[in-house]
Amino acid sequence: MTITELVLASHNAGKLKELQAMLGGSVRVRSVGEFSDIEPEETGLSFVENAILKARNAARVSGLPALADDSGLAVNFLGGAPGIYSARYANGQGDAANNAKLLLALKDVPDAQRGAQFVCALALVRHADDPLPILCEGLWHGRILHEARGEHGFGYDPLFWVEEHQCSSAELPPAEKNQVSHRARAMVLLKQRLGL
Repeated sequence: MTITELVLASHNAGKLKELQAMLGGSVRVRSVGEFSDIEPEETGLSFVENAILKARNAARVSGLPALADDSGLAVNFLGGAPGIYSARYANGQGDAANNAKLLLALKDVPDAQRGAQFVCALALVRHADDPLPILCEGLWHGRILHEARGEHGFGYDPLFWVEEHQCSSAELPPAEKNQVSHRARAMVLLKQRLGL
């Protein structure tokens, strides 16, 4: 399958920039925001289900092949929460509120029990009714810090400790994060599937 242009099912400028950098210049990535401000209701119970819902919606409103990324943070001690609700963990109040709620939930939890993983499910559909979406998943293991560190990234990056780099995700230079993150791992699989 040859794709030179696709629509990303996200209004998140950080995500758009990351995915465009990972795909390189051979594929032009456009935001679904160019076509519609309406976001589909994420009624799935998994990252994969929500990614497919978002991809189909983006393809429907744009008429282009669509890529959706449903990702989030799964904390072991919290039974996988915030999980698919990562972006709206603190009732849609944004990254700072989400991070504050997570720190409160883990207030007295020792480092050994603060294991977590960022999860990314990518779904690519050629058109809205594509019966065979391409699905790729990536996991990035780490643990949750006791306080925010770093200036890069977005979401839970300042709280996510990356053992192999001895820093938080938000302390990694963006180009380096784009090579090791959950999204990068899923994107490597997608690029292989697309022959890029």
